[in-house]
Amino acid sequence: MKCNKLLIAASLLLMPLAQATEADFLQPVKVTADHTQGDYNSRTLEYIDNVLIVQGSLRIEADKLVLVSTEDKRQQVMVATGSPATYQQMMENGLMAKAQANEIRYDINTQELVMTGDAELSQEDSVVRAERIVYNAALQRLSAEGSEQQQITTIFMPADLPDNAGKEGDEQPESGSEQEEQPQP
Repeated sequence: MKCNKLLIAASLLLMPLAQATEADFLQPVKVTADHTQGDYNSRTLEYIDNVLIVQGSLRIEADKLVLVSTEDKRQQVMVATGSPATYQQMMENGLMAKAQANEIRYDINTQELVMTGDAELSQEDSVVRAERIVYNAALQRLSAEGSEQQQITTIFMPADLPDNAGKEGDEQPESGSEQEEQPQP
C-alpha cells in the first residue's frame, strides 16, 4: 500500500507544462529503471540507472530520478539527473519541445522547470543555452543565467521574425505598374 501511495504521488508530479498536449496526460505513466527504492516516511521515490518515463509524447531520460511529495501535496518535486538528463514533449502547436541539463527539476505546484548545468531548451531550430534556465509554464516566463565560463546563447531562425522585417533583396514593384493602377484625374 505504501508503494502505491508513492506511485500515485509520482504520477501527480507529471502534470503538464503549459501548452503541452493535453492528451498526453490522459495516458498511463510508465517508469522503467534498473533499480528503484522508496521511503514512505520522507515521501520520496528513487529510480536509478537507465531511467525512462513515458506518458504519451512526454519522454524523460535520466541516470537518476527522485520524486518528492509532502503529505499535504503543497510541495511536489521531480528531480532528474544525468549526463545529461533529457526531456521532450509534443506541444499544442505541433512542435517538439526538448530540454537537457545535468539536472532538470520540475515543481508541479508552481509549474516551474529549472535546468542546471549545461542547460539547453529548444523547439525546432530555436535554442537557448545557459548554465541555468528557468521556465515557468504558469506565467509563460523564461530566464537564463550564464556563468564565468559560459555566456547565454540564443539561436533563432529568421522565420521567427515578423514578416518583411529587414528583408534584403525583396522585389520592388515596377514603378510603371503602380502608376497604371492609380486613377487618372
